Amino acid sequence: MTDGWDWRQPGVGGAPAGHPTAGHPPAGGPATPQDSGHAGSPWWSDALADPWRDPHAPAAVVLPAAPVVGSEPEPVVDPDAAGRPRLQQLLLIPLVTALLAGALGGALGYAFAIRGGAGATVLGAVPGAAPTLAQRPPESLAGVAERVLPSVVTVRVAGLGGTSEGSGFIASADGHVITNDHVVAGGTGKASVIFNDGSSASATVVGQDAESDIAVIKVSRTGLRPVEFGDSDALAVGDPVLAMGSPLSLANTVTAGIVSALDRTMHAGEPGGPTRYYAAIQTDAAVNHGNSGGPLVDAAGRVIGVNSTIKSLVAEGQEAGNIGLAFAIPINQAKRITQDIIGTGKARRTVIGAQVGGPGSGTNGAGVRLATVEPSGPAAGAGLRAGDVILKLNGRPMTEPTDLIALVRKYAPGSVVTVEYRRGSTRQNASVTLAADAK
Repeated sequence: MTDGWDWRQPGVGGAPAGHPTAGHPPAGGPATPQDSGHAGSPWWSDALADPWRDPHAPAAVVLPAAPVVGSEPEPVVDPDAAGRPRLQQLLLIPLVTALLAGALGGALGYAFAIRGGAGATVLGAVPGAAPTLAQRPPESLAGVAERVLPSVVTVRVAGLGGTSEGSGFIASADGHVITNDHVVAGGTGKASVIFNDGSSASATVVGQDAESDIAVIKVSRTGLRPVEFGDSDALAVGDPVLAMGSPLSLANTVTAGIVSALDRTMHAGEPGGPTRYYAAIQTDAAVNHGNSGGPLVDAAGRVIGVNSTIKSLVAEGQEAGNIGLAFAIPINQAKRITQDIIGTGKARRTVIGAQVGGPGSGTNGAGVRLATVEPSGPAAGAGLRAGDVILKLNGRPMTEPTDLIALVRKYAPGSVVTVEYRRGSTRQNASVTLAADAK
């Protein structure tokens, strides 16, 4: 029997004292677990079958639905949405930065260590634009040397007394080389040539002229680069020049100087050998043994002389060295003799048709006296006679007999020269057409 009240103890699955029974929902709606205060209580999980329940009381028992595992959808994250960087990303950035900085520092340190030593002081200012003189234009001395050196060679000739060594330069593309007679004199006729690039080739002596100190050899090679010839008659004292060759066996040597004097008459020769006469170009460019036969070139890179002789203050038997007095055979004379040798095997010698007999009898020894005059020679044809004193030849004063011989040989046969002479107390001028000596 029921009395409409839940007689169970409060707090044991029932309502607290003074509270309506669970079978009577509050006014305004059905009871809910939240309203009853017993949601989740095991006593009310089977409330519909409770035998102590008032069957006449309305009841509404609502059980909470059990959650279904896995029914919730997985969250979707937008990859393009900005988010907070994770801890690994924050640590990776400084790590990569440190590695790059270390690599750059190591590379710079290695470069400085290689160039100047670790911790070395950096010398000099930041390089600027190259100055004009350092750009080496073709007309500079460096540009001239670069252009001419491939045509300069070292000449070696074997003889009974050993090997003679000198210099030379290529005169034709088919292999003709100009050098000094005293470089090849005493040899067997066989020679070798060492080129600017270090290669070598055999050569033979084509011909030589002892009195002019010019010789021509030919190498067995074609397609060579010949020099450019200048005009030695157009030189002036003070013109810049370069001497090239192999002094003391030092190949491809270049020295610079100026034209110190012109028509410096030279006569030289070894004891027992022929005497060489030529009106030389004097230069202060450093020339030493081994330069003989090499080219003397002007500021345009044109050959204007053949280096031949030096003067030095040495005792007998000692080896001479450069003191700034070097002499070269004018290229106009050397070229003419080379053409004669290539064409006929020998050179023509230019003569005036008279013999000199010692210093002139004029005041202070000015002039040279003619001892004899050949009846049909050039001098006789111009009206000169024995006893006349030659004072000047083409304006060049005569002081020694060798002056007349050397200056006459400077000109080609057939050249017309002006001779100023004195006969008695009278000064006169004559035009003499020089001739070739049949030798």
